[in-house]
Amino acid sequence: MNGNSFGRLFQVTTFGESHGEAMGVTVSGCPAGLELDEDDVQADLDRRKPGQSMITTSRGEPDHVSIKSGLQDGYTTGTPIGMVIENKDARSEKYEPFVTAPRPSHGDFTYSAKFGTRNWGGGGRSSARETVNWVAAGAVAKKILAEEGVELKAHVNQIGDIEAPAVSFEEIKEHSEDNEVRCAHPETAEQMRERIDEYQQDGDSIGGSIYFEARGVPRGLGAPRFDSVEARLGQAMMSVPASTAFEFGLGREAREYTGSERNDEWEFEDPENPDESDPVPTENDHGGLQGGITTGEPIYGEVTLHAPTSIPKTQTTVDWETGEETDEQVIGRHDPVLPPRGVPVVEAMLALTLVDFMLLGGRINPDRVDDRPGEYDTEYHPSSPRNE
Repeated sequence: MNGNSFGRLFQVTTFGESHGEAMGVTVSGCPAGLELDEDDVQADLDRRKPGQSMITTSRGEPDHVSIKSGLQDGYTTGTPIGMVIENKDARSEKYEPFVTAPRPSHGDFTYSAKFGTRNWGGGGRSSARETVNWVAAGAVAKKILAEEGVELKAHVNQIGDIEAPAVSFEEIKEHSEDNEVRCAHPETAEQMRERIDEYQQDGDSIGGSIYFEARGVPRGLGAPRFDSVEARLGQAMMSVPASTAFEFGLGREAREYTGSERNDEWEFEDPENPDESDPVPTENDHGGLQGGITTGEPIYGEVTLHAPTSIPKTQTTVDWETGEETDEQVIGRHDPVLPPRGVPVVEAMLALTLVDFMLLGGRINPDRVDDRPGEYDTEYHPSSPRNE
């Protein structure tokens, strides 16, 4: 099975199934000399983990990360970083009715059709449980970006037909973690929570969307066509389980704009000193991307996630072994809505994409040992090629 790796220079490869012994990820290409420990990773895993509120699955996973390789004395060595998160609360017996009777809108039948077999406990490899690996890797990428002056954040901007008004990047940073919906607009968050409760009480689920933004990204990243930033970012976001749409800048609203309305005109960054100033766009309807390359302006966009497909309402399926139609209920511990726990996942994929582009563009030193303080300075490593 291919499709388990993401990135080119900063490459992430994952393993594990929903009800297997553990989930795991290897991060290759992380620069040496980055200060890193398990707490850095755990902070984001705690935002994604199940059981954190009444609007998430009650599956009791602590999602404790263990870093197995790639660190020495609290710093990255430049070798692959291996991380493992054990599964502690799998209950596969609830999935036995669906071994040969696929759940509606899941990967049960398609996985079986492709491979002739599948790990059916909890959905196996197709489960959104797998995103725990992405968030772990994304935490490493975020730490790199922070040292390069890049900030990123996301929040839930819509649940069902309830949409939050536009909020500033500072408001997202300040308020998105204030409520269990992870919406940075408190009044809208309350309305969203009430709507989620309604669907949950009815044995149903509801979809929504996540707004993301990154600031401090240098201009000049990306390449035309297939390696454009939006192409790679689209791949990242459309890999998120339940994603049905990815937008950047004006997104789908761009179809309602004329060229003169959408076009970003140019001005000098410092009009009083044009000879010493770079051109900058007067607005940012393009979401920080023009010609597939970053402009230096904020990158922003939105990811839509459909309603969770595992719901307790009775649904119709067929059993390919008996040849009979059957009515089944998906009994288990499932989220009634995905965006609140999807926020750290979207942030992780944004961070992984940006770090990869920054390494490709030479904006990050791939070997940072010289930056390590005191006892870690290269003068203590006479065999270093840089000292020859």
